[in-house]
Formats: sequence, structure tokens, C-alpha cells
Amino acid sequence: MYEGVVQDLIDELGRLPGVGPKSAQRIAFHLLSSDPADITRLAEVLGKVAEGVQFCETCGNVAEQEQCRICRDERREPNVICVVEESKDVLAVERTREFKGRYHVLGGALDPLSGVGPDQLRMRELLARISSDEVTEVIIATDPNTEGEATATYLVRVLRDFPGLTVTRLASGLPMGGDLEFADELTLGRALSGRRAL
Repeated sequence: MYEGVVQDLIDELGRLPGVGPKSAQRIAFHLLSSDPADITRLAEVLGKVAEGVQFCETCGNVAEQEQCRICRDERREPNVICVVEESKDVLAVERTREFKGRYHVLGGALDPLSGVGPDQLRMRELLARISSDEVTEVIIATDPNTEGEATATYLVRVLRDFPGLTVTRLASGLPMGGDLEFADELTLGRALSGRRAL
């Protein structure tokens, strides 16, 4: 334990996701040895994030205006929506340069054990978008874990009542450059069930 504000800094850094006690301590001591101008810049950026970042009123993505740049882009296909859990997932899909539609950020995944149900996510907003817009396809791009699968299953159940709406799920399977012998049974099973004709 350190004294005063140094321990407070370590404690606050340790609350960040993926930052354990040792990493928090290393970051804190890096900041202590940094140039004061660097620390001031970091503090200013953190202040701007707290004050200026908002979420897109249409899709829920991080935005600097009422709508994010993707929702404002007229070149994007408005009839295809890719549903993701978090804003960081939008960036992951965008990096592929394969998707030309719009997004919907749920703000998490269903997790009843942690008290996260459909009402805590942006489900109603998604249903309103599908009802009011001419959406023809919803791509479910939730994480391939227990919570993501539960969310995908829930969405499929809710969306199947929309006439003319195609609901698809991202394929999952073997990574490029991977060996079959090292693939777990679940991944290999999904790769087999999701196979496509060549």
C-alpha cells in the first residue's frame, strides 16, 4: 500500500477492464515519472470524454453529434442492420471493409445473473428501427460466448415475427492459419455446420 493520492491513482486504474493490480501500479509509476505536460494532456482528454462524448440517437454508437458518422453517411445501405454488443464491435466490423450497411449497438449482452435483461439493452430501439425503416436484413454479430449466444437466440425469437425480414448470424469456425488438430470440438462443430459451397 502506498500513501494518499498515489494509492488512489493505483486503485482507480485497477478498476479499468483488463488492468490488474500490478499493471495499475506500473501505469501509476509511469505517470509519476512522466512529463507534467503529458499528464495535463491526458487529464484534458479524459475531461473532454466525460463532457463531450455522447451516443448516436439512431444506432447507439459513440458520436460527437446527435448522429454518428455512419448513420449520417448517405452511401450506407439503410435496409441492412448489423447488431453488435458494444461500440468497439462496430470498429471491428468496419476494419473488414466488407459491411456497407448500418449498425445497432445494444450496449451489452443478456446476462440474467448480473441483472442484465432486454430492458437494460437497446432492444426497443432496434425493434422501432425495424418497424419504421425498410429493413430487409438484420445481421446478429454478438460475441460467441454464453451471453452473446443468449442475446442472439433472444433476438432471433423476437425478430422472426417481422414479415419479409431476414435474420442472419455471423459465421464462426476455424481461424485462418489454424490447424484442425488444435481446434476445440465446439469451434470445429460450428465450422462444419456453417460450411458453404465453393
